[in-house]
Amino acid sequence: MDLHFGDSKPTDDERAPVDALLGLPESSWEGADRSDADLRWARGGRAARNRRDLLLPGLHAINDRVGWISEGALGYLCRRLTVPPAEAYGVATFYAMFSVAPRPTTVLHVCTDLACTAAGASELCAGVEARLGPGSGVSVERSPCLGLCERAPAALAIRSGDPVRTAVSAPSTVREAVVAASAPDSAPEEPPAGAAVPQAGQDGLVLLSRVGVVDPSSLDDYRAHGGYTALRRAFELGPAGVIREVTDSGLVGRGGAAFPTGRKWQATASQPDRPHYLVCNADESEPGTFKDRVILEGDPYALVEAMTIAAYATGAHHGHVYLRGEYPRALRRLEHAITQARARGFLGDDVLGQGYAFDIEIRRGAGAYICGEETALFNSIEGYRGEPRSKPPFPVEKGLFGKPTVENNVETLVNVLPILTMGAPAYAAIGTGRSTGPKLFCVSGSVDRPGIYELPFGATLGDLLELSGVRPRLRAVLLGGAAGGFVRPDELDIPLTFEGTREAGTTLGSGVVMAFDDTVPLPRLLLRIAEFFRDESCGQCVPCRVGTVRQQEALHRIAERTGAAAADDIALLREVGRAMRDASICGLGQTAWNAVESAIDRLGAYE
Repeated sequence: MDLHFGDSKPTDDERAPVDALLGLPESSWEGADRSDADLRWARGGRAARNRRDLLLPGLHAINDRVGWISEGALGYLCRRLTVPPAEAYGVATFYAMFSVAPRPTTVLHVCTDLACTAAGASELCAGVEARLGPGSGVSVERSPCLGLCERAPAALAIRSGDPVRTAVSAPSTVREAVVAASAPDSAPEEPPAGAAVPQAGQDGLVLLSRVGVVDPSSLDDYRAHGGYTALRRAFELGPAGVIREVTDSGLVGRGGAAFPTGRKWQATASQPDRPHYLVCNADESEPGTFKDRVILEGDPYALVEAMTIAAYATGAHHGHVYLRGEYPRALRRLEHAITQARARGFLGDDVLGQGYAFDIEIRRGAGAYICGEETALFNSIEGYRGEPRSKPPFPVEKGLFGKPTVENNVETLVNVLPILTMGAPAYAAIGTGRSTGPKLFCVSGSVDRPGIYELPFGATLGDLLELSGVRPRLRAVLLGGAAGGFVRPDELDIPLTFEGTREAGTTLGSGVVMAFDDTVPLPRLLLRIAEFFRDESCGQCVPCRVGTVRQQEALHRIAERTGAAAADDIALLREVGRAMRDASICGLGQTAWNAVESAIDRLGAYE
């Protein structure tokens, strides 16, 4: 390992958060101020290298305290972890929320993604940038989706310091965004999580029954509303019995891939290699997706309980939650829930006195859509760039830290609770034969009641839009987010199931439903989707790295043209799209052409 440390020195403010995370350095090699130490050899190098997974938390610690990551701060963190500075620089520059160049202590992220674009994000950005110019002490950054689509347009202010301060402004105006950036402590409080659930408190809800009803900070309130009944049932069934119930329920992954959850759990549990790991993917970065945020903010103990059950069934004793860096309130709620569960014996060395040990660690993402792909997420946790791995081997064989790993998203995991409390047959009776159970849908755009909706699989797109109050003059509906596809207003009878949307030539994805009326210019939306994929491509494989650029360039050229004038570029788009779909390593490149293709073929976007 070739370690070339520069001459730049960290400041006291830069050293402090690193030392708080890693402990004080023990030698000059690690950065201690000891003149009698010999810098020609390293002590504890292997132990330091085994802590490489603390690189991402270390970068967060510096960025939170100072607002950016200097060469001296990066070099100090690298010394402490024995990571080559060139590699750490590659990691730091991979994430949108970090900066390796000086910037003000306050950063205002203004969302410019699909729902916010339709709600006037361009005007909001222009107004904020005019008010917060150079010398204001605020850096205004145009951001991809902040996961606040039900309150578009949205802005997130982050002020570095000890402690770091955050403020959300959504729906935002220029004045409110400026207040959030200038005085985050005095910004208005966010509405409760239940405000994002128009059905809150209604009878018949399964996954959302507690959101807006229970106090998300109270473990006792959670237990009073059925909490930890499922975990006690899991201990009665045993690991094999839990997996059998999940398999018989027909539960499939809710992140979009729809892989049978019971099969994944069984494959992990049967691996002889130890230890096993559990990873909860809470890095929902698909434009239009915000269901995991609402669950974490409104019912965080449900995830803690569900993860404990999943770990028990698969033989894992350590779990990671990979949480979006843009979710400060969800982070606070989940940290509190984990702390309370640990203090009350629901996590730790002896869960509920059953002799089973399990604990949960939170890892914050830092603004990288690609880390929603499971192997990219593993690399990110391990302290490397969040680039997908080639498969096989699959994560159930070699996942996090090279060990068998089960990975599920938040919605998938919380579905396990009703499976165990109501039983697999009753759960499977909800929905359809091939898509069982309830499903959460993120509805935003041109509707009167945006938010999270819970419906059984099999309800139609029209049913959902009627519930949400779709506005007149509907132009198009985007299913599945930026990686999904558009459908026409005359196709609202599509059943919202994995097989139903597939037969209709589109995709359900993670449950994103974005409605757009005829006031929203479709070419502008397509160009924003292309910009999103170009920015979020990790650049590892050529088809995606080059194809996303060519797609954006072609859409720029034909933005103001139609018919024969656009024919050549549309032909080029098809060729590039096929190449990305067939040859990209991961789902980002494979789906980057979907929405554009559907807009051309189903909506006649450039005719």
